[in-house]
Amino acid sequence: MRLLFLVLLVLVGLIQYPLWLGKGGWFKVWDYQRDVAAQREVNEGLRARNAALEAEVRDLESGQGALEERARGDLGMMREGEVFVHVLPPGTPLPSANAVPQATAPKPPPKPGAAAAAAPSQRR
Repeated sequence: MRLLFLVLLVLVGLIQYPLWLGKGGWFKVWDYQRDVAAQREVNEGLRARNAALEAEVRDLESGQGALEERARGDLGMMREGEVFVHVLPPGTPLPSANAVPQATAPKPPPKPGAAAAAAPSQRR
C-alpha cells in the first residue's frame, strides 16, 4: 500500500511539473502577463506621442499660424517692423560695446561746392 501511494505521488509530481515549470507553465504565463502589461504602457505613451505629432503635422499643413510659430521659435525669425529684445538672466555680465563690431555706414562723397569753399581758406 505504501508503494502504491509513493508511485501515485511521483506520478502526480510528474504531471504537475509541466503545469508549473514547463514551457507553458504558470510561472512563464505570469512573466508573459507582466511583460505584456509593461508593453501596453509603452504603447500607450507612443500612441499619445503619435497623436501629438499628427496634430502638429495637420496644423503645419493647414495654417499659417503654426508655420509662423515654428519659424519664430526654432529659427528666430521676426516680422518686419518688430523689435527684438533679449532679456538676460540676472547676474549675466553685459557685453561691452567694443566686443560687438558695429556696422559702419559708407561716408557720403563731398559735395562739389563744399570742396571749392574750403580751398580758398587753405591758400592763405
